[in-house]
Amino acid sequence: MDLTIPWLATAAPRRRWLVGVSGGADSVALLHLLVQAGWRHLVVCHLDHRLRGRASTADGRFVQNLAAALDLPFEIQRLDVAQVARDRGESLETAARWARHEFFAACAKQHRCRRLILAHHADDQAETLLWNLLRGSHGLKGMHTEQRIVTDSGVDLQVCRPLLGLRRAELRAWLTGNRLRWREDASNGEAVAMRNRLRHEALPLLSEIAGRDAPAMLVRAAVADAEAGDILAWAVEQAHAVDPQGRLHLPALRKLPPPLQRAAVLRYLKDRGVGEVSRALLERVMCLLDTAGPSVVNLPGGARLRRREARVFIEFLKF
Repeated sequence: MDLTIPWLATAAPRRRWLVGVSGGADSVALLHLLVQAGWRHLVVCHLDHRLRGRASTADGRFVQNLAAALDLPFEIQRLDVAQVARDRGESLETAARWARHEFFAACAKQHRCRRLILAHHADDQAETLLWNLLRGSHGLKGMHTEQRIVTDSGVDLQVCRPLLGLRRAELRAWLTGNRLRWREDASNGEAVAMRNRLRHEALPLLSEIAGRDAPAMLVRAAVADAEAGDILAWAVEQAHAVDPQGRLHLPALRKLPPPLQRAAVLRYLKDRGVGEVSRALLERVMCLLDTAGPSVVNLPGGARLRRREARVFIEFLKF
């Protein structure tokens, strides 16, 4: 069984890349696929979340042995993510995402490499799309094959997800067909965490109701939404809503119809690393266009958007 991964044909295998490997089927398949495609300058990165006791330790040992067998450098960090969640007052999933980003940032600094490959696939994409819709995100906000992430520690990572076009079952079938081993996370089968409930309850129910494959439908809808977004991005570019100093130019912005105004503001925020833009936040930001409204709107990550003299720009707070 062969797997087609278009991204591999355009990427640079001779450069150094970090690759996140948990030990599960998806990331193990990614690592083997990269090595088989001739990628030799990989750094295998594994974060032990300390959530499953001895099983977590065994995951780390498995990934370390796999990296050694493939003659690749290996980085590991052990972190009590449950304690991090309590300390930060966040959900376990949010704390785990923060911990992973900071771990990858540390690996990026150590190896002087800001390029990171992750194993998210089409089923992960469907879960992300559905969750973001339920949270009230603006548009079908999914993951991108290539994306820039700025961590809390200020490290700018180029994140690549070459498996977004493949299904979870395809990756497992490929591993089985090639007699390759992986670690099974028993917690993935429990309908407890948000993503697991979407995977085991919501998406199967939606598939049953629709009589169709709900994950595939969501991914196709996201592709169509992205194409519409490209058209909006082109229109925003023609409007010259951003001045040479990188600030939103309100006189130009006010000439646009409301949908293009929103598209211009959303693109401005995303281009500057503001990742969590809900509909509610976008509406608050749109109030800056009105001189009778507020002049400052707080943004996620300790920043704010300020209006001054017909310009709107981001201020990063210093503590």
